[in-house]
Order: sequence, then structure tokens, then C-alpha cells
Amino acid sequence: MTQELTTATVAEEHTGPRTGWWRDAVIYQVYVRSFADGDGDGIGDLPGIRARLPHLKDLGADAVWLTPFYLSPQADGGYDVADYRTVDPLFGSLSDADDLVREAHRLGLRVIVDIVPNHTSDQHPWFRAALAGGPERERYLFRPGKGVDGRLPPNDWESVFGGPAWTQAPDGDWYLHLFAPEQPDLDWDHPEVRAEFDSVLRFWLDLGVDGFRIDVAHGMVKAAGLPDIGASEQAKLIGSQVLPFFDQDGVHEIHRAWRKLLDSYDGERIAVAEAWAPSPERLALYVRPDELHQAFNFQFLTCGWDAEQMRETVDASLAATGAVGAPTTWVLSNHDVVRHVTRYGGGEQGLRRARAAALFTLALPGSAYLYQGEELGLPEVTDLPDELRQDPAFHRAAGQDGFRDGCRVPIPWTADGPSYGFGEAAPWLPQPDSWRGLSVASQSGDPHSTLELYRAALTLRRELPGLGDGTMDWLPAPRGVLAFARPGFVCTLNTLGREVQLPLPGRPLLTSGVVEFDGTSTLLPAESAVWWAI
Repeated sequence: MTQELTTATVAEEHTGPRTGWWRDAVIYQVYVRSFADGDGDGIGDLPGIRARLPHLKDLGADAVWLTPFYLSPQADGGYDVADYRTVDPLFGSLSDADDLVREAHRLGLRVIVDIVPNHTSDQHPWFRAALAGGPERERYLFRPGKGVDGRLPPNDWESVFGGPAWTQAPDGDWYLHLFAPEQPDLDWDHPEVRAEFDSVLRFWLDLGVDGFRIDVAHGMVKAAGLPDIGASEQAKLIGSQVLPFFDQDGVHEIHRAWRKLLDSYDGERIAVAEAWAPSPERLALYVRPDELHQAFNFQFLTCGWDAEQMRETVDASLAATGAVGAPTTWVLSNHDVVRHVTRYGGGEQGLRRARAAALFTLALPGSAYLYQGEELGLPEVTDLPDELRQDPAFHRAAGQDGFRDGCRVPIPWTADGPSYGFGEAAPWLPQPDSWRGLSVASQSGDPHSTLELYRAALTLRRELPGLGDGTMDWLPAPRGVLAFARPGFVCTLNTLGREVQLPLPGRPLLTSGVVEFDGTSTLLPAESAVWWAI
């Protein structure tokens, strides 16, 4: 089971034997702009996060993952980095980052930070020098155009955010940007690029962070010759088709080098891949023993509310990672997708399904990621005014849907105030009035609340020896119902819109709905999950 961390154990693990803490860790994602505002400007920051860390400890998380807080023009929410060693004043200072890491460790929480190696900001000193014709141009992917006078892009690649993946520089050459034009792609064949990121990783490891979430871990290497794809709407192909700009074999050499760097530090520092791959088997290559420690399981995240599909996804995920000796990760939401309450139907039905999915997910073998606010049952905000949206894909065509702002609305802490406890000023994105009843304060102590369900689940997950890392066995169950066993434990999930009668699996420990049972059988409520002790 997951060991409960104290100040002493965190210090010991930074200098003592390796224990594989990450194999079953519950890692809580903080979208920095939207978690807590410490200085009253309406935007979340590092001091605000530090003040709210006790919430994560009380919840039962093992680690916190922070989205980028580096110096950035914020063309893409901080994923356009101008200086990887500096905290953007919008979020605080380097001293605030140091204080946050130390406070997290005092509370027994590890800290994972984002690293963005596929591209920089167009305001990065390297790129500004590249545009001026300096030797730094070789660190990016500049190419001459096609057609008369090179007026056409070098190939037919499209940006994930929509439109061409190329922008023409003033001197006529074109530069590649798989995302926004303000995010030029680096050329990872250049040794100075590799050396720079080794240095950046060491900078933050020396400050004390416990690991990195690697943004676009599948994207740093492009196919030789940058060949045409011959198809449009390429963003829809990501994760399902082989593309010349994603999931190239060359990325694994980079990750193996980073693993060696991480292993040179005490305390078992880790790296987590944000990698889209066409199959679970391709994804598993990122977590071979000499590469990264974890990879996000996007196949599970995108799985529909369907028992058969869920089971197939779980089986494929466990088989793929198990083949290389790695743990599987389970993710329901993050800062790039519609919150799962809404994906599962919204309203009471969506919340009912989301609560059940949480119990199902937290019972599976491996590590779980929670996105801020999912423990409150927050839905997607779908009615934000167009003029307030900041997702760069919103104003571009044929890319991502452009509606990622809806899952990034600042979370509510209290039932009153201009931002429901987020800060002293109105938040950078408006919160729905209904969120006052979903706040941390409103749900704390209510045994029927989603927050208390998460707290209870994470407490049991920590205490029960059969949960966390390990194996599972499917049990016979009616169509539409999933049941699996782990040592001393059974989880049942009813995905149907009606109650189902089952033989009593054991003693009920935790349920997402009201369960009826007698000495021999139980009625599973519609769209619910139950944990049982056996």
C-alpha cells in the first residue's frame, strides 16, 4: 500500500533507499492560474498554492503536480516558456517556488513540475536571436518554403491548435510550430538543445523538486526529411495514427538520457510522460525500465461510459505496462479536456457517474492522477463569454476544439466572497453561481458530499494492503456491471441506468450511492460503485 509520508520519511527518501513510491502514488494536478490567488490580482500563484497545501494533505494525496509557472508571455497558459529558470512575476518569485517545495515536503507531499521541451516561447532569447539571423537559428526547425519565391509552407503539417504548423519569418524562411506560432519547435538533433535541458532539469532538481511531467514527451523528434502527411484535420489523428511529428522512435534516446540524470539524484526523482501514442503497446515504450517512470493513460481518459469498453481498456493498459514492468496510471480529467462530470452526461447523472468512476479508478492497480476540483464534483463551465476565453485554439480552425478554458475556471473554496475563497478579487475566469454549494467549505463534513467520498476513498486506499500497486482479477458479473478482486477487497461498478442485484460480495466499505443489502445479496444502485472487504 502507499506509505503515509511524514517530514521524516520525505527527508529519508531523498537520501535513503529507493522504494518505488510512484508506483501507486495519488498525484494531484494543480493548474497554477486557477488553484488559489495569494496576492489578490485574480490569478492563482505559488504563494496561494502554498497556503492551500493542507487541503491536499487532508485529501490524502501523495504528490502535487504544478503546471508551468516559468517566465512566459502566456500565449498558451505558460506552455510558451521564455526562461526555464525564472518564475513569472504573475505567479511569484523563485523564492516562492523554493518555499512551496519546502512546505510541501514538510507536509509529506512530493512536488512534480512541468517541463516543456518540445518548444519555447517566441520571446525566448534563443528564438529572438534566431529571427535576427544568429547561429541560434540552428536550434529550431527553420526551412525554406515551397512554390514561387518560397511562399508556401515547407510541408502540409498542421498545428494541433489549427491552421498550418509553419509561420514565415521576415527573411522568408519558415519555422515549425506544432502548436501556436508563439511556440516554435526546437531541433533536438542540435547538441546545445540537449545540453540546455539537462541543465534546466538539474536546476530544478537541485532546488528540491521530486520530478517532472514532460509536456509533449512524444514530440521532440520529427521524421527525417519532414515528409508530407497527405491528410487534413491532423489533430483528430493524434493518438490513433502514426504521424511524422509525433511518437518517433528517436524520443526514447532522450528519455533514456534523462532517466540516467534522474537516477543520479537521491530520493527517487521521477519523470511522467504526457505522450499520445497509437496503441497501449507504443505508449509502454516510454516506461521501459531505463526510460520514464510513468505515462498518462489517455486511452482510459477517453474511454466512454461503457462497461465493456472500460474493461477492454483496463486489460490493454495493464498488459502493456506490465510487459515492461511499469505501473499503469489512471486519469479521468486534466487541464486539456472537458471535466468528466460533463463528459459523463452532466447534471445529476454526470455527477453520479463521476463519483462511481472515481471509486473504480482508485481501486485499480497503479497510480492515480486527480485534477483540481474533481474532488468537488465540479462540472465543465460551458457558457464562458467568447471575449474572456484564452485557449489559443479557440480562434483557429481545424485543430483542438478551443474550449479548454471551461475546465480551467478557478475552483471554489468558500461559499462567499468575490471568488468563493479563490482570492480577494474577481477571478480571471468567472465562476458559476452554483459553485458556492460545491466549495470545499460547503462540502467538508457532509458525509454525502463528493469531497468526503474522495477523502474516505484515499484514506482506505492508503490503509488497505490490497490496494495501490499490484494485480487484479475480474469476477463474473452481469452485462453492464464490472467486478474485480484484489487481496481482501472487491470493487463493483454498475454502469447501467437501473439497479442490479448481485450476490453479496462481502462487507461494504464505501459506496458512491445508497446500497441495499441483506445477508445474501445486494442491490447495486444505477450508475454506482461499491468497495467491499472480503
